[in-house]
Amino acid sequence: MATVHDYRDESTPVLAASPTHETVGGHVYGFTQARDSLKTILDASERGGLSTIRRPGRATAAVVNGESLRRYLELTVVANVQVVNEDGAWAVFMPGRPFAAEATDLAEALADFVDALRDYAEDWEDHLNAAPNHRENWALVQLIDLSTDQQLTAWLTGSVA
Repeated sequence: MATVHDYRDESTPVLAASPTHETVGGHVYGFTQARDSLKTILDASERGGLSTIRRPGRATAAVVNGESLRRYLELTVVANVQVVNEDGAWAVFMPGRPFAAEATDLAEALADFVDALRDYAEDWEDHLNAAPNHRENWALVQLIDLSTDQQLTAWLTGSVA
């Protein structure tokens, strides 16, 4: 039986007699209850659990283990990175994506590309997320935000274990 915290009545959690699909395996909190239960929510995510937070009229937020999410995204988001050496310069790009890097050394080009990814993620979070031609890059942006430079380089080069 899942514990459902009803956001309409912040004072009393209720037990769901028959959990719905949206409450199986996790806990649903209203905003105030989530704030009051932050340690419990973070402990659950550390163990691999899921907690959702609902506010009336707003999208549901999910709290999950960041490293588990990063690893999942690393395995499912296709890098499709292209590397070209032309006239002594290395170019790194993802076809159809608005970022690229170029340098005389491949390691430097990859490092510059990681910087370009970080700049893109910042712009996406600031304003590009609402643009129709960028909206579907959510998973890529989450992967960028959750990864170190070394992890991103490994993902780009196919060195992910």
